[in-house]
Amino acid sequence: MAGGVSLLPPLCIVLAHVYQVWAQWVTTDTPTLVVNEFDSVVLSCIIHSSHNEHRIEWKKLNAVTDFVYFDKQIQGDLRNRGELQGGSSLKIRNVTRKDTAVYRCEVVFVETGNLDEISVNLTVQVKPVAPKCDVPTSVPVGKAAILTCTENEGYPPPTYTWYKNGVIVPHDPRSNPKFINSSYKIDYSTGTLHFSVTSKLDIGDYHCVAKNNAGQAKCEPQRMDVYDINIAAIIGGVLIVVLVLLIISIVIRLAYKRGYFAKKQPANRYEASSKAESVDYVRSSPEAEGDFRHKSSFVI
Repeated sequence: MAGGVSLLPPLCIVLAHVYQVWAQWVTTDTPTLVVNEFDSVVLSCIIHSSHNEHRIEWKKLNAVTDFVYFDKQIQGDLRNRGELQGGSSLKIRNVTRKDTAVYRCEVVFVETGNLDEISVNLTVQVKPVAPKCDVPTSVPVGKAAILTCTENEGYPPPTYTWYKNGVIVPHDPRSNPKFINSSYKIDYSTGTLHFSVTSKLDIGDYHCVAKNNAGQAKCEPQRMDVYDINIAAIIGGVLIVVLVLLIISIVIRLAYKRGYFAKKQPANRYEASSKAESVDYVRSSPEAEGDFRHKSSFVI
């Protein structure tokens, strides 16, 4: 304005001062981290402020919120494995699956009392151990067979691949001439290999590999044999059993006819009647002729 004093410079100075006071915030370069077990990792927390006086806290957000860095000290499970790096970032050495969580960096700017925070999602991957494989040793021709492979240590949960004689069992048997005549289904998430009908072509050594982003492990090969069912031997065995039962029946009937199983008569059946024959009737005297007295005598 002509003849007047410009207010623009003083206003710019005030705005710049206000900006320096209130321009305080926190960012991170690592909002999501995926590392393998036993590695080291840095959870970044970058402070943007023209003032150096601030208070920092790191928290681990689980079902219960735990302090990781508080009162200028590492707390809890990370006491011997954690440290503050660069004044505000958190470094964790030798990470384990228990370290998987969301971590929050909270910064309080002392001069203004402002609070800002960022979160870092940490996932620790765990390599699978040798899976447990169950392969039937022998199966009749034409019957079903189920091969199983399980592993419970790896994280994230592994996928499973079956091998026969060192060759991958394909998802579609028609994709490989070696399996084109086989009838099976594979579940890569559960590790199940299900033969609906087995044949001699399915004989071989089978093993399974469990794999995730952290690594892989396998079980030792196990052999599965497929054998023919001997129909003639089964029929012959049934006929032998029937013949043995027929012979036993004939022997029992003959024994009954010859009296080997007759019941014995009791020895004292007629004892009472024989004793009754020993009864003696005596007349007491001629005078008492009208008084006939019964006298019994039992011989023992």
